[in-house]
Amino acid sequence: MAKISFSRRVLSWFDQYGRKELPWQQDINPYRVWVSEIMLQQTQVKTVIPYFLSFTEKLPDVHALASASEDTVLHLWTGLGYYSRARNLHKTAKLICSDHNGLFPDTVDALSDLPGIGRSTAGAIASIAFQKPAAILDGNVKRVLARYHTIAGWPGQSQTLKKLWQAAETHQPDTRVADYAQAMMDLGATVCTRSKPACKECPLKKNCEAYQQGNPQDYPGKKPKKTLPSRSTHMLIIQNTRGEILLEKRPPSGIWGGLWCLPMTETLVDAEALYQDLNLQIAQKEDWPAWRHTFSHYHLEISPIRLSLSKDPTNTMEGGRQLWYNIHKPEVVGLSAPVKKILNALT
Repeated sequence: MAKISFSRRVLSWFDQYGRKELPWQQDINPYRVWVSEIMLQQTQVKTVIPYFLSFTEKLPDVHALASASEDTVLHLWTGLGYYSRARNLHKTAKLICSDHNGLFPDTVDALSDLPGIGRSTAGAIASIAFQKPAAILDGNVKRVLARYHTIAGWPGQSQTLKKLWQAAETHQPDTRVADYAQAMMDLGATVCTRSKPACKECPLKKNCEAYQQGNPQDYPGKKPKKTLPSRSTHMLIIQNTRGEILLEKRPPSGIWGGLWCLPMTETLVDAEALYQDLNLQIAQKEDWPAWRHTFSHYHLEISPIRLSLSKDPTNTMEGGRQLWYNIHKPEVVGLSAPVKKILNALT
């Protein structure tokens, strides 16, 4: 009875207040649900909407994505961050086309076997696209359940996560499963928010343990704080006589994997060595103000150096993975956020 009561109240709230006009809620199919779920990981809805619209316009189905070049995929992803999501999206599209005849698996287990698809994303695809009962547990749902059941601890800890999954499975209804999945995400995003939750508007307040205790802000537990280390780099803005900027493609893994970036060196001595390796004829050198770019696990202090050349270099970078980028007629390539910021400053 508790299970029915919980889901019934959530669905009744959704019918009246839930979001139903988001782009991925239109023309629902496994591909659109999958792309939206991957984009929404660690990213807000308002940020994702224009990216989703652009991505699905250029790559409307899994076959188009599988056939696209990595540069095209990363170009459409530029600015969303966490680029491994895009690379896994591309890899999975190819697997679905080669190993599954272009059809998405319809079970959580089979979906979870694909690159970049975790248990919650698999549950969202199964429930929303295939109408199969499957629990989800994104950040919004974790917050609702942690408060409702006063599940203490940071959700990144295995024991806490196990309790949250148990709660999610307990409340999973057998009917209206697509609406329920969306309702739980909406409830966390619009009512049971991280700060200043609108508890009086919540359909679950009557039985929410954190609300009854008066301390919903204590749930879920916070991630243990740690001091992020700092690293530094010099980004070299090498501009040829035509005004084009030298970019190099990063290795497939590691920082900005697969993206096109400005040449980087840790020290000025390394920068000087690179000038010599490329036989650069420098007409003007300009140091730009440094700034900090923060990743999830460290800070990167970026010091750009602009080099205007008097003669175009004949040497090429190792491996030939280089591009002279026309800032007025941009190439369809993936760029890291700091590089995009620098290139925009040049236009």
